[in-house]
Amino acid sequence: MNTEQAESKGVLSVSNIGGIDETELTVESGITILSGRNATNRTSLLQSIMAALGSDNASIKADADEAHVELDIGGETYTRTLQRRNGTIQTSGDPYLEDPTVADLFAFLLESNETRRAVVTDANLRDIIMRPVDTDEIQSEIDQLLDERRQLSDELDELDSLKNRLPSLEEERTQLQNQIEEKQAELEDLEADIEQRDADVEQSRDDKAELENTLEDLRSKRSDLENARYELETEEDSLESLQTEKQEVEDDYENLPETPAGDLDEIESKIDQLRAEKQSLESEVNELQSVIGFNQDLLEDAGNGTFDALQTSAESEEVTDELLPDDTVTCWTCGSDVEADQIETTVEKLQDLSKDTVSDINDLDAELDDLKEQRRERQDQQRTRERLERRQRELESEIEDTEDRIETLAERRDDLREEIKTVEEEVDELEDESNEELLELHKEANQLEYDLGSLESDLERVEDNISSIEERLDEESDLESRREDINDEIEELRTKIERIEQQAIEGFNEHMDTVLETLDYQNIARIWLERTEQEVREGRRKVTKSVFELHIIRQTESGTTYEDSITNLSESEREVTGLIFALAGYLAHEVYETVPFMLLDSLEAIDSDRISRLVDYFAGYSDFLVVALLTEDAQALDDSYHRITEI
Repeated sequence: MNTEQAESKGVLSVSNIGGIDETELTVESGITILSGRNATNRTSLLQSIMAALGSDNASIKADADEAHVELDIGGETYTRTLQRRNGTIQTSGDPYLEDPTVADLFAFLLESNETRRAVVTDANLRDIIMRPVDTDEIQSEIDQLLDERRQLSDELDELDSLKNRLPSLEEERTQLQNQIEEKQAELEDLEADIEQRDADVEQSRDDKAELENTLEDLRSKRSDLENARYELETEEDSLESLQTEKQEVEDDYENLPETPAGDLDEIESKIDQLRAEKQSLESEVNELQSVIGFNQDLLEDAGNGTFDALQTSAESEEVTDELLPDDTVTCWTCGSDVEADQIETTVEKLQDLSKDTVSDINDLDAELDDLKEQRRERQDQQRTRERLERRQRELESEIEDTEDRIETLAERRDDLREEIKTVEEEVDELEDESNEELLELHKEANQLEYDLGSLESDLERVEDNISSIEERLDEESDLESRREDINDEIEELRTKIERIEQQAIEGFNEHMDTVLETLDYQNIARIWLERTEQEVREGRRKVTKSVFELHIIRQTESGTTYEDSITNLSESEREVTGLIFALAGYLAHEVYETVPFMLLDSLEAIDSDRISRLVDYFAGYSDFLVVALLTEDAQALDDSYHRITEI
């Protein structure tokens, strides 16, 4: 029980729900017993609590078009209004829960509760436990994390490649540094020679200045040409890489399976249709259970002499007894007297119809699971298609921009070549007009300076690459750490479903052992759940799914044990098994964290002494345990428990 959220009491106001006209009463924390005979609105009161908490499994009184319930608890007020409109019941208000799914399955344990009935009807127990888990959402999260992990792995692979390049770049840097030192030494020697020869040669300052300016212009243009060549090579490499990636993206796009237009919309429409069918069938089951329960109560009341007490006089009573068989009951629909076995036969048919309808609901659940899987596949394909189309557009744009830059750089390179040729011709003319040997030295020095500039540019480029790689490598530990975190998150999500399954099975087996011992079912050695893997068909595929198998172990008086089936259990044993299965789901999904109530009804198949022990056992798991019991069964429970006898 969540003691931090426990409240001392709740005040419930009800009008026109089930068979209740109007009432207000208090539900105490701990155990509250609704004590009375059949047809005294105990189930209607439980439905009222369910409605206030957010459940849709409540009905409006037959002679009313609107019902209302209000629950004051913990200083907060929660309301719910039900209205009959166009043959359906519509709800409004501010209930305790936004989503009542887990409470409907594992906390509101009335006779029609699907989890209880799943054991009795041998339904798919695993699907019941896992229904509140949005497996589609979990798979979507896993897919997103897988995409992020792939990106991180690509980045880490790139870092490994860069790491492998680093030694060669460092070696290239050393070679360039040595070459620069050699060129600098060679240039210093040449400049010294030029300076010596300058002292011996008479040359006009104007001629010398013109030569130096021309040579400087030549150096500048050669440097520009080298830069243009380098940029052109870089863009050409980039273009090749983009074209390769574009081809890979196009191949991936071509390999995508064909998805007909509107296929996803059709699946969504089918899912909505099946959900509506399921909701309709669930409503039908609830109505059938209400009718079955009412008729069973009617039969019990007839057996207890209730209708005899309603006769207006002793004389009319004697006449009625003379005219009617001893086992007649007044029909609640038409008011005529019918034999009890006719109603019993009708009830049996209704029970068979209820079981068939529950089976139909299970079939719809299986079909819904198949459609949800198809929807997830289509959505994944659509996301992949959109991502590839987006990347295709990006690559086409990048390729176009790169081709434009290549064309511009090629034109720039050709223009520089022409300009250099013109400047070289000017230098040749100056050589004819000046001391040829000195000019040759200047030209050689100019070439050395150009070569030195190219080497220094190459060195700068290499050092930039080394620096960039070292900065990228600094990210390696963070990327690896994030990838490890993602691996943990993926594992956590992948095991979430298995963990809930395991918790439910362990909880069921543990509680079942304790309860069997507490309730002292002599001929049952053990009832336990086992999680197994089975190959099932989903659409056109065969997939492996986990299944919960229920094992019943009997023990003879001689001590021999053998396995039996659920159908051979007594009604009392089946009801207890269903309740323990619901408790296992309640604990596995931690329902006590979201709703403070647990409701129990229709325990008549269990004897009074065992009911008392079972209620005491359940009391430890909820702030409010509200139990509907017959008067004689309620007498077996502790007198200290809060009781409601008038509704």
